[in-house]
Amino acid sequence: MSRDLRIIFMGTPDFAVSNLSALVEANYNIVGVITAPDKPAGRGRKLNQSAVKTYALQKGLHILQPKNLKSDEFISELKQLNANLQIVVAFRMLPKIVWQMPKYGTFNLHASLLPNYRGAAPINWAIINGETKTGVSTFFIDDKIDTGEMILQEEVAIETTQTVGELHDVLMHKGSKLVLKTVALIKNNDVITTPQIDTKNLKTAYKLNKDNCKIDWTASLNHIYNKIRGLNPYPAAWSYFINGDDKFAVKLFDVDKIIENHDLTVGDIIVTKNELKVVTNEGYLLVKQIQLPGKRKMDVKSLLNGFLIHKKAKML
Repeated sequence: MSRDLRIIFMGTPDFAVSNLSALVEANYNIVGVITAPDKPAGRGRKLNQSAVKTYALQKGLHILQPKNLKSDEFISELKQLNANLQIVVAFRMLPKIVWQMPKYGTFNLHASLLPNYRGAAPINWAIINGETKTGVSTFFIDDKIDTGEMILQEEVAIETTQTVGELHDVLMHKGSKLVLKTVALIKNNDVITTPQIDTKNLKTAYKLNKDNCKIDWTASLNHIYNKIRGLNPYPAAWSYFINGDDKFAVKLFDVDKIIENHDLTVGDIIVTKNELKVVTNEGYLLVKQIQLPGKRKMDVKSLLNGFLIHKKAKML
């Protein structure tokens, strides 16, 4: 017998909007949307609302923006919505009192082939680590991060030149379809779950920070290339640029690799009329798009037209 679903959706960024939109367009009953509180942003510190909130307002959905997921006030509001299924996409870790509440459980969409790449940045790390495939997984939430029993999973190939921005969009659409398939299984009481099996060599999707986004020019050319595309466009790989007496941080975006033997020093910058190359162990990294401090990102031709690069300039 088909179940009558009352769904609460939890999410914050664009990746989550695609999933919420798919549920709304499939005419599922969304009794509540939970998203992050508005945050001050920009120089004017104007309150900025999440992408999910923007969409939910357009559709007239009931919105909750709790600061504390364990507060008595929030738990009371949640119970009043009388949901029997919760769906989580790109949100924060839920307390047990929240994920255990609905009769049919709380499931999460994760942008990796679990159990690999549990954590905050699975799409980035799959590219940074040079994977040739990734995917999307749905699972019922338990008391640890991304460890619950699997419901469905689908693979996606990673193209050799694909950036994280491009892969993000592919997985976003693939994930929306997987969420709909998962909800259909739950609605028809057809779910068969399988436990995640941990192995010794599981890869983790660590939270990105300034340290792990810095380029190590002594690494292999492939590793450098993968790191830059795995962080393009956000949060972006960066390096120190030594230009004469100046030292400043730059962000690198669109790049290419040139495999070639040489006897030059790693990190040295080679400039021609239209090109900027950085010496690596196995050849050169051809920089096509760069961002200087306080500037917008620009193509290298524009940089070379208006910026004097010292003969002994280097990346560090």
